[in-house]
Amino acid sequence: MSDYKNTKYQIRLPLILALGLAGGIFIGATFSESSPVQNDLNKDIQKFKEVLTLIDRNYVDEVNTSDLVEDAISHMLNKLDPHSYYISAKDKVAANEDLQGNFEGIGIEFNIFKDTIVVVTPLSGGPSESLGIMSGDQIIAIDDKNVAGVGFTNRDVQKHLKGPKGSQVKVTIKRKNKKSPIDFEIIRDKIPQYSVDASYMIDDEKGYIKISRFAATTYEEFRVALIKLKGEGMTKLVLDLQGNGGGYMNHAINIADEFIAGDKKIVYTLGKETRFNSQANGQRKGLFEDGELIVLVNEGSASASEIVTGALQDNDRALVVGRRSFGKGLVQAPMDLTDGSEMRLTISRYYTPSGRSIQKPYDDLEDYSGDLIARYKHGEFFSADSIKFNDSLKYETLSGRSVYGGGGIMPDYFVPLDTSANSTYLNKLFISNSIQEFTFKYVNDNKKTLEAMDYKDYFNNFKVSQQMRDELASIGKANGVKPDFNDMNKNQALFDLHIRAQIARQIWDNEGFYPIFNQTNEVLQQAVKLFDQAEKLDRSKL
Repeated sequence: MSDYKNTKYQIRLPLILALGLAGGIFIGATFSESSPVQNDLNKDIQKFKEVLTLIDRNYVDEVNTSDLVEDAISHMLNKLDPHSYYISAKDKVAANEDLQGNFEGIGIEFNIFKDTIVVVTPLSGGPSESLGIMSGDQIIAIDDKNVAGVGFTNRDVQKHLKGPKGSQVKVTIKRKNKKSPIDFEIIRDKIPQYSVDASYMIDDEKGYIKISRFAATTYEEFRVALIKLKGEGMTKLVLDLQGNGGGYMNHAINIADEFIAGDKKIVYTLGKETRFNSQANGQRKGLFEDGELIVLVNEGSASASEIVTGALQDNDRALVVGRRSFGKGLVQAPMDLTDGSEMRLTISRYYTPSGRSIQKPYDDLEDYSGDLIARYKHGEFFSADSIKFNDSLKYETLSGRSVYGGGGIMPDYFVPLDTSANSTYLNKLFISNSIQEFTFKYVNDNKKTLEAMDYKDYFNNFKVSQQMRDELASIGKANGVKPDFNDMNKNQALFDLHIRAQIARQIWDNEGFYPIFNQTNEVLQQAVKLFDQAEKLDRSKL
């Protein structure tokens, strides 16, 4: 099931109006004579129709009743729980796109530098690549409409370049060393999106896989990555679910099954209606049922991430390292409405194999939305001792280790948030797009040299020069960021690491980016030292 943020509306109808609409959504406009509950719903439906009709006929200004209805639905669902929500027909495609594993468009990665849309790279196999659009091309017009220097945002670019497969868009390109602009007639197509961000060998025996979300293609992507790493000699694995906000539950179950032997329980759900009750057990011989496994989580790991983590922890299959996860144990089902819109309604709670519900309390929705900030202020990100669990929510893993429900997955090994590796100046350079602009320009100017390098050689030997740092500061200044050379000199190693990582991404994609960037990942850096504990955990089941 998918997780999206609830839409917040400034204008709200009275709750009684929303409740009236609720009856219409679930039951329909007509009933045979039946139970008192159905009769009450009939009255609510009639009341809603009556109020809406009176507004339409008598309100002093013109009213868009469709907007009132949509607002009423959203208001009503917001009253139920933090994760039930409404998606209008016009927003439905965009809302589902992130989890479908693909989108429809022209197939480019772009950025906006100095109010100009620049092609960072044409996506492999996409229509732009096949037509010869190149990295560094500037898009100056779309369908003969000027888009350079007019304040186009990322959202504007997506609105104009994304579109149904088979549709056509004209893009005018300004290319370096070409006097005249070049027009391309691009037929949009399906463009794959990947949810396994990276998979690589940390050393001769340890592998690393990062999953950013659980989308429609995640399980297949994960298997490909796992098979590749096993072929490279992997016997120990780090599965990184930090910041993974969830997605499709079935993909989480299938991935957990690759690690858990036999038919052990993975997850179960309980709802008000028995048809929403379910239980998932192991079904197949997994690709990595033996060998030490460590799972990384933090406060951004939610929902499907917690299904995987909870199953592996409760079955004593993995050592969990990091910080307490988000705590979302509510399951949403998509329900189509007649006008093409959709409602995501919470229909059950999920439970880990030991019986834990890891949904944190949501009696106060305002407190719920501010929970992560409250955790930070309380000191939870820095000390495990600040976290207190209720003994009534105590459960046991297969080997008898104590675990707790009531609000996220608590790791077996806590790693505090590292605030020492932080630079205000570096953050400003990222926010202003200056780091991205500098590294893009550097790669463009040195592409032949970089592409001729072996990645291992780049990783071990590429150095950031003072000239490069000075040029970065100059670009930052042009983008409104005042140079702070004291900060840059104090945090030179951090600056250099991010510059190297961003350059590597443009040449070797995420496979080049993450091995460098992960040197700032304090949870991973600690986890790779803990495989002896993971091995003891695995032996405890024997």
